[in-house]
Amino acid sequence: MENDIILSVKNLSVGFLSHGKKMNVIRDISLDIHRGETLAIVGESGSGKSVFTKTFTGMLESNGFISNGSIMFDGIDLTTLKTTKQWHGIRGKRIATIFQDPMTSLNPLLSIGYQIEEVLMLHHNLSRKEARKEAINLLRKVRIPEPEKRMKDYPFQYSGGMRQRVVIAIALACRPEILICDEPTTALDVTVQAQILELIRELQSEYHWTTIFITHDLGVVANVADRIAVMYGGQIVEYGTAEDIFYTPAHPYTWALLSSLPQLGEKDEPLVYIKGNPPSFSSEIIGDSFAIRNEYAMKIDYVAEPPMFKISDTHFAKTWLLDPRAPKVEKPKIIQNLKERMNKAAVELQREVGDDDGK
Repeated sequence: MENDIILSVKNLSVGFLSHGKKMNVIRDISLDIHRGETLAIVGESGSGKSVFTKTFTGMLESNGFISNGSIMFDGIDLTTLKTTKQWHGIRGKRIATIFQDPMTSLNPLLSIGYQIEEVLMLHHNLSRKEARKEAINLLRKVRIPEPEKRMKDYPFQYSGGMRQRVVIAIALACRPEILICDEPTTALDVTVQAQILELIRELQSEYHWTTIFITHDLGVVANVADRIAVMYGGQIVEYGTAEDIFYTPAHPYTWALLSSLPQLGEKDEPLVYIKGNPPSFSSEIIGDSFAIRNEYAMKIDYVAEPPMFKISDTHFAKTWLLDPRAPKVEKPKIIQNLKERMNKAAVELQREVGDDDGK
């Protein structure tokens, strides 16, 4: 439903100037994001995930620019906002971001409590006393023990997982409508990773924001995402519900991402990996950007870019394999019984987390 769409991207293209040469990094993306959902954007490093979502908060690097398209949010085309002043009512306040390394968001010279209080005073016009009370409440929400005492601590006194909780608390202080989580668990061990994911999910249920989750690991979002968009070469090559992507994937790149999940490997099976490297944006990409790494590639993949084919009302993929004239191919064996492998991996992870909690 159209009134359920909180952010609508149409034909977005983003370029960068490097040594006087233009590189097209985001290439004609269209995507609707629905209110209250968790959308995962998945792909290897260099696929354009972070650049794409930086356009939602006006945080492109100084040599980056939007060359085409629109980003509609509450009647505002975000591509028309140019100055910090114009972004003031959007960035942080209505669309907030949690980054991979929390130390990029935290000032090492200021106490944790002071940094949360400043956000509350800026966005909600609270007094210092009111802001302090609310900051303690937010630290309690993100499960920081003894929040009254920990308010005085500095970022270096917190572990990586605890610092990420503080960044989540700062995002909560803004009361955003959209929360962008840019690889928020990559640097954390598997147990802490699971805790942070569960915390984000619980807080989303309470505060009703929309989550955009950026990751290179499909396994991370298996139990979190409502919908998944798979990115490669600056484009969305497949998107659908989590069940569509995990159990009926259609693009060879999605097959490769799923096949290379380490938690799906069996004891006597070799680890699967994607051979080759993502395409360089320094030269024009012709045809299907995944063709040179795709064992299922046909001649047409090297000369013509495939359209986005509709598989169902919720599922779309950008591959010539979906053309009626294409030969029928079988998915890799490792993902043909994906549901069984995923269930087995989930049980093993739960056992590992349980064992770790019991120590």
